[in-house]
Amino acid sequence: MEIASTEIDIDSTIASELQQIASIEQIVILYACESGSRAWGFPSPDSDYDVRFIYLRPLEWYLSILDRPDTIDLPVNSLLDINGWDLRKALKLFKGSNSAIYEWIQSPLIYQAHSEIGNELLSLGHNYYSPRAGIHHYLNMTINCYREYLQLDFVKLKKYFYALRPILAAKWIVTHQTFPPMIFSELLNLINDRQDLLLPFRHKSIGV
Repeated sequence: MEIASTEIDIDSTIASELQQIASIEQIVILYACESGSRAWGFPSPDSDYDVRFIYLRPLEWYLSILDRPDTIDLPVNSLLDINGWDLRKALKLFKGSNSAIYEWIQSPLIYQAHSEIGNELLSLGHNYYSPRAGIHHYLNMTINCYREYLQLDFVKLKKYFYALRPILAAKWIVTHQTFPPMIFSELLNLINDRQDLLLPFRHKSIGV
């Protein structure tokens, strides 16, 4: 019961933050979801909540000849990391095969959805997604993680997942020629012998 209560408190906190952002910025939040390790399926005890949202401003905003901000970023704290993209920016990045937006629309944790934009983009994704761009993105993520974390003498367990997930995502794209699922457990279906996953652990000290 205590866990359920905590979850309700977190949901209420996130809903309150989104409502406050919408009021201050005078926007409509079309879609809000979890985007980090909690959505991937391997949060650690100290994981924060990575909340991402897509929003729409009044018509006059888009008719201006001035260059205006197309993102909203809130200060990050130990609990919440919240930022959002304007709808036009989100659609441009979607068309350009940006991997983040393709993950957002597949998130299993939806905090707010006042439209069908997530499902509509998912149905259009196969028409716009570039496998080449996706592979390049995920392999770079793995390489960067390897260089920054996996060569240390002491490696946190979560960092291995941060390397495994993108390389499996790249393998998914090669195998299926489409954008990969967001949830890590679905990507694991690509591996026949799960013992292969233990190999990186055998020569390192590991911590949570």
